[in-house]
Amino acid sequence: MTTPDATVLRQHAEQQYAHELEALAAHDTRPRPPRWNLSPHAVLTYLLGGTLPDGTEITAKYVGDRRLMEIAVATLATDRALLLLGVPGTAKSWVSEHLAAAISGDSTLLIQGTAGTAEDTLRYGWNYARLLAEGPSPAALVQSPILRAMQSGKIARLEELTRVQSDVQDTLITILSEKTLPVPELNTEIQAVHGFNLIATANTRDRGVNDLSSALKRRFNTVILPVPDTLDDEVRIVTARAQALSAALQIPAQPPALEEVRRIVTVFRELRSGTTEDGKTRLKTPSGSLSTAEAISVVGQSLSLAAHFGTGTLTPHDIAASLIGAIIKDPTQDALIWREYLETVTKKRDDWKDFYKACRAVS
Repeated sequence: MTTPDATVLRQHAEQQYAHELEALAAHDTRPRPPRWNLSPHAVLTYLLGGTLPDGTEITAKYVGDRRLMEIAVATLATDRALLLLGVPGTAKSWVSEHLAAAISGDSTLLIQGTAGTAEDTLRYGWNYARLLAEGPSPAALVQSPILRAMQSGKIARLEELTRVQSDVQDTLITILSEKTLPVPELNTEIQAVHGFNLIATANTRDRGVNDLSSALKRRFNTVILPVPDTLDDEVRIVTARAQALSAALQIPAQPPALEEVRRIVTVFRELRSGTTEDGKTRLKTPSGSLSTAEAISVVGQSLSLAAHFGTGTLTPHDIAASLIGAIIKDPTQDALIWREYLETVTKKRDDWKDFYKACRAVS
């Protein structure tokens, strides 16, 4: 496990929560799959939070359906890979990172999938200087994160799988089914050791971009991560993550008041779902995703405005200025939807009058 460095902007999960992982390992008496740092039960506690016998508090990394996390953890203890699927901002990457941190103690074996991701990014490449000087040899081989995970028995991560070209995606079929990676240039193969598995994430809004082949789909167990079920759940997530972000960035502002966070989350949920929380008013939906992750960013931006250009305490004026950029992605269509929301919903709420005036001032 890498030693935490307080000077980095964002520590890896295994660094930031090293004390929790160590405490869980010390109290973990349940069976562990080969090369797992924790038992599946302890991994679940790490994700969902709890209190250990010695009083150590384990913070919740995921707020939602316990059964979904049980399925995800149990999948990684089998020979099937895990695909986390969901709309933008449903904590797919977050869950992937924490699963890898808890199981392998290393969340850095990561590939970011894009339209330009090549086959050698998933398999291996070559150091061409050594290749020309020495010919094909193990020393000239450049290992991909997946290959390193296979050799070390760890969890590899692949972000945005459906953005990778279909023929490149299918490179994974042999790796996931046979647990081996042929290297024909060396007339050999790399066989995965116990502990190896893969977590991939995919965005449901990318369906139809590069759909997975049926052969590749069979190698994955898919867990769909939904948006938070309730307003309270989403407020809890946004508050915790925003406070952690503010502390990491050393923003000198007071923690946001719960009612201000609730107001931001309410706006996001109503515009995202196309209806008010009471179900009485239908709304038009903006072009953006308005995800929980974006709500966290709005709170962080608002705290920065309050700290550096305000009183240090979050106000409706700070929130209004931050909301505009998150909601209005299309200057024409989204601006009309936002103004309609202000007049038909926000204006009519007695306890939102300061918020309404602040939003009108910047809209």
